[in-house]
Amino acid sequence: MLSPAGTASESLLSARITCRLSDVFALEADLQTPAGFTMLLGPSGCGKSTLLNCIAGFIRPDAGRISLGPQMFFDSSSGVNLPVPQRQLGYLFQNLALFPHMTVQENIQYGLARLPAEERRARMMAMLESFRIPHLIGRKPGEISGGERQRVALARALVTNPAILLLDEPLSALDTASKSRILDDLRDWNATNRIPVLYVTHSPAEAFAIGDHVVVLESGRILAQGTPQNVLSTPRHETIAQIVDFENVFDATVRSTDEAHGTMICELPNTSTQLEVPLGDVKSGALVRIAIRAGDIILATERPHGLSARNTFPGKVLSVRRAGVTALVIVEAGTTFEVHLTPTSMEDLNLGAGTQVWMVIKTYSCNLVEPSSAASSQRGTDHRTGQ
Repeated sequence: MLSPAGTASESLLSARITCRLSDVFALEADLQTPAGFTMLLGPSGCGKSTLLNCIAGFIRPDAGRISLGPQMFFDSSSGVNLPVPQRQLGYLFQNLALFPHMTVQENIQYGLARLPAEERRARMMAMLESFRIPHLIGRKPGEISGGERQRVALARALVTNPAILLLDEPLSALDTASKSRILDDLRDWNATNRIPVLYVTHSPAEAFAIGDHVVVLESGRILAQGTPQNVLSTPRHETIAQIVDFENVFDATVRSTDEAHGTMICELPNTSTQLEVPLGDVKSGALVRIAIRAGDIILATERPHGLSARNTFPGKVLSVRRAGVTALVIVEAGTTFEVHLTPTSMEDLNLGAGTQVWMVIKTYSCNLVEPSSAASSQRGTDHRTGQ
């Protein structure tokens, strides 16, 4: 039987698989995740849950290998396909799947039926203490709050001492404060037990908060993996840029490069507006994809002078609206930009539809990204139709 707390090599999850679910979708994954939190991000339908289900044994891959340390879960070449119960894993779904007719005590002890009563109770009490819910022991799921149900579900998943934990957005329905407290307790538990935790999320904030490792998928392929800082802070792919809220993503044409200064000049489509951006491995005339955060753009109602920012160009406000404590300004300037300001700044500038403005953008606020599959398809359509 696997130990939940072994050496680094014993806790290394390795998966290199191909799994075709239909004529239009196949998962191709190659990753290694050590003990700690590996966050799985990507658009809906990109393969995150499919990857978890292959690891768990609910879906059989077409080819490849899945192992946890020396234990082989699946190997197409030798015919190994370990049954789900023998993989010794915990799996927590978004709907939690607690038994509504059972008490908290009965739910948590459900997977311990073969153990002596004394050991079952000892393990249950340890989990109740870890997740701060001993007072719920006699209640049923319908009698407790959503956050408490999440804690019970986690306790039930971990009480069997799994060698790996799979989490498919189990906390998505919770408010930020409740989610943060549960994640703190889960992180404390794993600091002692040190198992791989694969956590599906749509939240880059969660990935930064608890992730040791990040894997980003798109259309069944892994786009990037590494530390949250390396993958998410400076995205190199449009899908990742959109995940971390780069609101402006558009095409431009390279007009010149300056290797000495590490920059190049790009021109926006159907206009003479030019942007200085960081140097990429492209040649003059190439089409590139640029991503800019809405909060990294400054607006002025007069032409700015004496700035360190290299990009200043005119535009016209198309619309202005409030979104909570942020003012969203849509500006046409060769392409359509979304700009985020404080409501006070919006009022001071007296912005409204038709206002002439100047855009100010720093060179290194412009990120060169690989186009998403949808953008690549659109580029091909535009090229074929001459648009």
